[in-house]
Amino acid sequence: MALAFLFAGQGAQKVGMGKSLYDQSAAARALYDEAGHVLGWDLAKVSFEGPEVELTQTKVCQPALFVHGLALVAALREQGKLPAGEPQFALGLSLGEVTAYCAAGVFDFATGVRIVAERGRLMQLACEQTTGGMAAIIGEDRAKVADLCREFDLEAANFNAPGQIVVSGEKGKIEAAVAGAKARGMKKVIPLVVAGAYHSRLMEPARAAFAAYLEGVSFAAPRLSVFTNTTGQTVSEPTAVKAALVKQVVSSVLWEDCMRSAATAGVTEFWEFGPGGVLAGLARRTEKTWSVKSFAEFTDLTTAA
Repeated sequence: MALAFLFAGQGAQKVGMGKSLYDQSAAARALYDEAGHVLGWDLAKVSFEGPEVELTQTKVCQPALFVHGLALVAALREQGKLPAGEPQFALGLSLGEVTAYCAAGVFDFATGVRIVAERGRLMQLACEQTTGGMAAIIGEDRAKVADLCREFDLEAANFNAPGQIVVSGEKGKIEAAVAGAKARGMKKVIPLVVAGAYHSRLMEPARAAFAAYLEGVSFAAPRLSVFTNTTGQTVSEPTAVKAALVKQVVSSVLWEDCMRSAATAGVTEFWEFGPGGVLAGLARRTEKTWSVKSFAEFTDLTTAA
């Protein structure tokens, strides 16, 4: 088996996530406790009890999902559920790419918590300083979506799976594009309830500040093959990893490309870490033959090899 770890992105969070891990795994509990110490606030309490309005804040949900993903991995290792020599690959959707680098040993857990906390804080600040929006376009190819973006001055934020693309930009332009898309015969264009225009030029203030922050953080070469959202290809040199994380804040998330590249590289099984099975759903939409297992809570760990 050649195994790849998949880590969830923002939007997958749900109140209660990780509580069973905290209650039943000493390894997972240690990570939640360490994260709370690093952050200076009780991440576990917000993750387990909410309220939802607090957990969904960008500055909160990003560290919450990061810790949840790695707590699942820690619990698996604690139980001896990982095959020898596995995983060989790691990848994550948007925020999940940071989790993947931590899982690959690019930086330690505490450093990763600080990185995602700062990333989330800066992205939330950028949202508050702009009026952005996003919309999902279902059932259309990339060329048609590119034409729509050019016409309405938007950017493609996410290429999640065939026929599932998300566009991002100023809220008024998103609204105009939704109406314009219907006039073009696009049948399913759905405005999303989001705080801002993620993965677009409206996030430039966050990108610039995040770049400055990461200058003072040491990165190591990943011990696993990690695919970056910015190109859909592997990245291994520490300065290139750092550059990819910075660029990703304002560039398209090429998730479909990452998954296809992983399969081409020899991955035979994907294990998703995060609530809701979102990435498993995208994988099925991309290629039904791929083997994907999803882990969200302690009871899910029994399905591991």
